[in-house]
Amino acid sequence: MEAEELNRIIGKNVGVRLFEVEKGAIRRFADAVADPNPLFRDEEYARQSRYGGIIASPGFFGWPLKQTMGAPLVIEFPADLMEPLAKSGYMLASALDGGIEYDFFLPVRAGDTLTATGSIKDIRERAGRAGKMCFIILETVYYNQNGALVARARATTILRSFSL
Repeated sequence: MEAEELNRIIGKNVGVRLFEVEKGAIRRFADAVADPNPLFRDEEYARQSRYGGIIASPGFFGWPLKQTMGAPLVIEFPADLMEPLAKSGYMLASALDGGIEYDFFLPVRAGDTLTATGSIKDIRERAGRAGKMCFIILETVYYNQNGALVARARATTILRSFSL
């Protein structure tokens, strides 16, 4: 892929989503990840804590608002990003989850409405044993209904080239 094409993609906004954080969903998420922390499920315990109420387990940001049937639950790569990658032999079908890093700034609380905005922070190519690979860093920032930064997530997606 040409360096100019890579530079054109970096910084690109890839979408905005709204999430609603509900107390029952916080509890169900904690159950799903087998986290018994009473901050996520016991109203009285949480009220007596420094948080003053139920908070969400780190990494849980609620459920999307105004979700339409068949729409993805997460911010996804737009077509104009995929086009230059496809021309270089990369296909999203070959995507590998390269991990995610979080920075947490404020607790997510039951009743919050979060706005998540995603952007491409970095794209780089590397040679691997099986051929070229492309590393895409997608950063998503989460703000609560008061405009306060709640969390930042940096997810790495790895694409393998199928060009010969």
